[in-house]
Amino acid sequence: MALRRSIYKTPAQLRAMIEPGLITARALAAVREMVAPGVTTLELDAEASRVITSAGAKSNFQMVRGYRHTICTSLNEQVVHGIPGSRVLEAGDILSIDAGAEYQGWNGDSAFTAVLPDPSRPELVAEREQLSRVTEGSLWAGVAAMATARHVGEIGAAIQDYIQAQGEYGILADYVGHGIGRTMHEPPSVFNYRVSDPGPEVRPGLVLAIEPMVVAGDPATFVEDDEWTVSSVDGSPGSHWEHSVAVHDGGIWVLTAPDGGAQGLAAFGIDPRPIG
Repeated sequence: MALRRSIYKTPAQLRAMIEPGLITARALAAVREMVAPGVTTLELDAEASRVITSAGAKSNFQMVRGYRHTICTSLNEQVVHGIPGSRVLEAGDILSIDAGAEYQGWNGDSAFTAVLPDPSRPELVAEREQLSRVTEGSLWAGVAAMATARHVGEIGAAIQDYIQAQGEYGILADYVGHGIGRTMHEPPSVFNYRVSDPGPEVRPGLVLAIEPMVVAGDPATFVEDDEWTVSSVDGSPGSHWEHSVAVHDGGIWVLTAPDGGAQGLAAFGIDPRPIG
């Protein structure tokens, strides 16, 4: 009978996850600098590939069966898993970028959302920026909960509470966060809302990819004909933010943030500690 791998990493394994997290962060930072009207999503993909490969790493997205690109680019009503291509970014677009790197057998995974300025439509831009702020804030609420939680289920409850306190937004139910380590997607599932199962214990060695996916309208989605892109049924815009986060003996550390999550966690009174 095959032995099931523990979801908890050793201190040495946690240290091995630092570099793939930082490579992922650098790739996303480089892509963020390129986001502007007139740029194609395939050009963004090429830049992420350049950063990851120049670091001696691989795109872990390309290790997913049937997926050929380095990042996912989801525009407007597309919430997650959008495929880079010839589509040109336009003023007012809301764009989510998801990326991951594998380095020496360990993985990082992270995502951000950007809203392109459009002086001719200030109300639309403001609404989309608020959607992104709410989603990002809920991510940090989840990360902060992980720092003190006894069980994984408390993370989803914190994310849901944060979002619902900001207004009427839809939380995707069918797409959730996950464990991460030797592979990009590992147990346990990390829901972005309350569930009855408390989930595994939160203790040193646990590494999770926390990733709320939120829409401005109804949370119902469908998969487009490309068999990847997840879009809202009612056409409302979506936002996606994600970080890979580790619990260790000294506290908590966001592997895909260069500062370990210090800036994002400050509002929650959490002081991240580097992995020793």
